[in-house]
Amino acid sequence: MKIGVLTSGGDCPGLNAVIRGIVRKGIRTHDASFVGIRDGWRGLLEDDMFDMTMLDVRGLSGRGGTILGTSRTHPYEDGGPERMREVMAAHGIDSLIAIGGEGTLAGASRLVQEEGLHIVGVPKTIDNDLGNTDYTFGFDTAQSIATEAIDRLRTTAESHHRCMVIEVMGRNVGWIALHAGMAAGAHAILMPEFPVSFDQIAEWVTSAKDRGRAPIVVVAEGFVPEGFDSQVADQGVDSRGRVRLGGIANYLAPQIEEITGIESRATILGHLQRGGSPTAYDRVLSTRLGMAAADLAQHGHWGKMASLKGTDIVSVEMSSAVHSLKSVPLHRWEEAQVLFG
Repeated sequence: MKIGVLTSGGDCPGLNAVIRGIVRKGIRTHDASFVGIRDGWRGLLEDDMFDMTMLDVRGLSGRGGTILGTSRTHPYEDGGPERMREVMAAHGIDSLIAIGGEGTLAGASRLVQEEGLHIVGVPKTIDNDLGNTDYTFGFDTAQSIATEAIDRLRTTAESHHRCMVIEVMGRNVGWIALHAGMAAGAHAILMPEFPVSFDQIAEWVTSAKDRGRAPIVVVAEGFVPEGFDSQVADQGVDSRGRVRLGGIANYLAPQIEEITGIESRATILGHLQRGGSPTAYDRVLSTRLGMAAADLAQHGHWGKMASLKGTDIVSVEMSSAVHSLKSVPLHRWEEAQVLFG
């Protein structure tokens, strides 16, 4: 069997480890051959690909980014499924493994269900917002980077007796903010799932200050502040009309300073959370998901994706990952609040 592999959407620590797991398992166990497709669906639509061997994936488990490149090209652009069939036939490609997040998996699932293409998936996002998998690779690295950054910012905050407002990624969910905030001992954590008034934020910040602490506020980029109808997006929208989140920390810091009288500073971590080497946990998870995806392709389980359930890698429907966002549940929010202030 000849299998095409692509990575699509935002980059994520662990993508290269997935590619390595797919290729090594596919070649050693199933005697498959592989084609690396450059820049996601763009490479398939524009016939931009190369034969991929075990030599191409050596030493990749600890390397960030993706050797295949990525883009946000939509699979129904530039000829869509008909063009894909043409390119796949020209290269003798029997099936595809699509590694991506919500948009990628939704598109791949549609291509299977409506077009009959042979595709299996691997869920990817630092946001940890995909359904039917306990965790996505990249999330552990992102929360670890955010935790280290908060630890570093705490020392300068304490030196100057300031409040630090640290903005983390996560789009419409607060998993990174919750985990990094709890790990770093934040005095307030603000997430899209749960509205919080300025009075409550001020109470938490003032309480920490009154105990001689430098208040640490961790806010997810998708948090909607009191009085706003939508998320803060300093950068507007991208070329596809998708909101570029970011800037909530820059809004909150002066508000906190005005209300509490405590000098406040904002730091936006941004793409630092996507870059660099994946953690050991993400390297192992990525590798296991990649190997499982190779098995799914070999056995013709089209429309399925590899998923983490507990400590086991299982097969689930790709469509189930994008049916709804996996938000932070209420009990996790209530659990964390005892630590605030």
